[in-house]
Amino acid sequence: MIRGVRIGLICSLFALQMPSDASEVTGDDIHLGVASCATGVCHGKLTPQKDKNVALNEYRMWSADDRHARAYQTLLAPESKAIADKLGIASAQTSDLCLNCHTDNVNQSQRGAKFQLSDGIACEACHGGGARWIETHAETTATHADNLTKGMYATEKPAARAKLCIGCHLGADDRFATHRLMGAGHPRLSFELDAFSTNQPAHYTVDEDYLRRKGHIAGFNLWLAGQLASAQRFVELASGHWLRGTETMYPELAFYDCHACHHPMDDARWSRRGAAAGIAPGSLRLQTDHLVILQATSEILDPGAVAALASATNGFVRAGQRNDAAVGEAAATVEKWLVARTDWIARTFTKTQVADVRRSLVRYAAEGRMGDFAAAEQTFLGVESLSLYLGDADRLRAALDVLFKSVEDAAGFAPSKFAAAAKNLQGVL
Repeated sequence: MIRGVRIGLICSLFALQMPSDASEVTGDDIHLGVASCATGVCHGKLTPQKDKNVALNEYRMWSADDRHARAYQTLLAPESKAIADKLGIASAQTSDLCLNCHTDNVNQSQRGAKFQLSDGIACEACHGGGARWIETHAETTATHADNLTKGMYATEKPAARAKLCIGCHLGADDRFATHRLMGAGHPRLSFELDAFSTNQPAHYTVDEDYLRRKGHIAGFNLWLAGQLASAQRFVELASGHWLRGTETMYPELAFYDCHACHHPMDDARWSRRGAAAGIAPGSLRLQTDHLVILQATSEILDPGAVAALASATNGFVRAGQRNDAAVGEAAATVEKWLVARTDWIARTFTKTQVADVRRSLVRYAAEGRMGDFAAAEQTFLGVESLSLYLGDADRLRAALDVLFKSVEDAAGFAPSKFAAAAKNLQGVL
């Protein structure tokens, strides 16, 4: 584990007004392919170079250790073939349904001579098509700002990174893990930006040169960006899919709390506090994990706005019991609140404020407000990420381990045990 974050919990085999279409995120430049970056004179060095401002062994790190490099190969696995068969797809490795997230599936017109779908999620899937910057980005006079004007993607910016990553790890208009897809065997998706960023092998070093060119990203701000981006994308998708319908069912059940249904019948989990006002036992409930996380966060960063988000969230959940028009209207109210908080990402916070946010997350969990599995999972990831940022994770390790154990297995998740583990952590904070 890198930096202690248990990313294995959620890794599968596979400007916050965020555009959903991938081309609006990374542009429509030509993608030249990994072979254009992987030679020994570029980013394919065997060892990091000490006399350069980048290590130049980035290809080696990606190909050997980065899960993104194996995303396409996953489609060749027996499990993927079984999913494709159940869905009536000829092959997972040729269907856009799978390729849109398992590889850099740009339009044919954007594929250069060395481009290969089999490269998976390669350099340009994150850094943008290199046709305009490939020749000049290594020049001694080139600046990062110059590269950005030529189509390079600003992955160092928290909001931009969040926008890019959630396109696959949560969804977009052209890619989404529907209930039908999960019913065929695809894992449930879950994502937390700071944890995922930490646990993929960093192919850069944040030194003085990096800070001069790209600036500093505080881990807390990256976590905030991920929560805001994920919450907004979720309500956008839930509203959009309701309005358009899906290929197999209406409403799309993937937007609802999975574990409200997927647990043993003798394990009654509904609670009045955990459900929105007006949501009866046995009802489907739209998922609210990131929204509840942001409620707990707002208790510290903007306490006067907590009631408005809680009301908007409850309205969104109640709309999910009604019809598409109600969901669209309620989603707009939630989005308005989220967009008004995008300034959080650029703010500077004290360690005391970050510690208070962590304490608020743990309090919500101890009080049973994080009683569904997705919210509990996000709470653990957030609490551990913030503890690592604050530098006291080692002191809290025993209590964090107990909290982790309570969410380690989705099938065995028990809300009461998670709340008890959170109360245990409260005692040592």
